[in-house]
Amino acid sequence: MKPRDRILDAAMAVFRRHGFRRSSIEQAAEAAGLTRQALYHHFKSKEALFRAVIVRIHEDAIAAEAAAANTAEKAGGGLADILVAGISARLRQFIASFDGSPHIEELFSEHLLQARDLYQKYAELYAAQSAATIERVCRKQRLTLADGMTPPKLAQCVEMAINGVKSAHPRMQPVDAFVDALSTMARMLVAGAVTRLPPPVVKSVAKKTVPKKTVPKKPAPKKPAPK
Repeated sequence: MKPRDRILDAAMAVFRRHGFRRSSIEQAAEAAGLTRQALYHHFKSKEALFRAVIVRIHEDAIAAEAAAANTAEKAGGGLADILVAGISARLRQFIASFDGSPHIEELFSEHLLQARDLYQKYAELYAAQSAATIERVCRKQRLTLADGMTPPKLAQCVEMAINGVKSAHPRMQPVDAFVDALSTMARMLVAGAVTRLPPPVVKSVAKKTVPKKTVPKKPAPKKPAPK
């Protein structure tokens, strides 16, 4: 394992155990088996270390979403199934990063305070990935979006639904209830925005009939007149 990865693993464990405010560079260095100076060689401050941890969490989440959506698509799922599979995997991966921490609320709030630009950056990446999935699946499955709706707009609506469900589950807990509520919202959005195109009309080409050649009948031999 690379030193940077070992440091991030250790830092994640420290932040989960102590929260952001009570964690220190010394604790992260000790957990990674490094001196404080060796850790400073990779990260200049606790804030920089925390931001690197947040980047890794988002990267793992976006990869989990892509893999789950791809699997659902290969299995022949509809657009709603594919979107729900991807978004559920993303959120479960994100939640698992903080799962079990008694400081989860603090970590979520510090995530916004210390790395708001990263939050906005990955929110745009999540929406772009969903939009690409919507566009691809609509094309493959011959789906059309309602008037005025586009793949980016539908993806944005889904992201807004995620934020709405978070208001009912501030800590995204319990996880199953949070994901179920989100799945219902996403399916309703897709059902209202998407219709299936009619199958293409296949024009039948009439076969040209070639008239059969008629062989003229030979005239019957004349009977000799009676004498």
